[in-house]
Amino acid sequence: MLPHNTVVVVADGHSATLFRNTAKQGLELSQTETVTPDSLTPGPVAQLDEISPRDEEEAGFAVQLAKHLNALVLKNKVDDIAIIADPSTLGVMRKHYHKELQLRLRKEVAKTLTNSDISAIQNSLS
Repeated sequence: MLPHNTVVVVADGHSATLFRNTAKQGLELSQTETVTPDSLTPGPVAQLDEISPRDEEEAGFAVQLAKHLNALVLKNKVDDIAIIADPSTLGVMRKHYHKELQLRLRKEVAKTLTNSDISAIQNSLS
């Protein structure tokens, strides 16, 4: 079970929603932030051979999201974190986790749940 106040990130290549576990015991998620490519500071995206512009955009968002989460962890705004993302986004994000984020990572789920309701997200974490 995830600790109280764990940040749960539900992401795909286009957006991410951040939740907090507000339950003292068990799991009760409440939405705290929505992250889109426009809300993140763009950075250089690694050129990948034979990749479509759409895939490049999605990979770029995954990199920027990982950097955003790293910053939250390093500023001590996140004690525990769980990340749910489609497999390709999760794969890109993993390459950019800071060591401190890796230490606080409680769970990873390789699933596309960005358009799911909270109960589906909570079920994927239990």
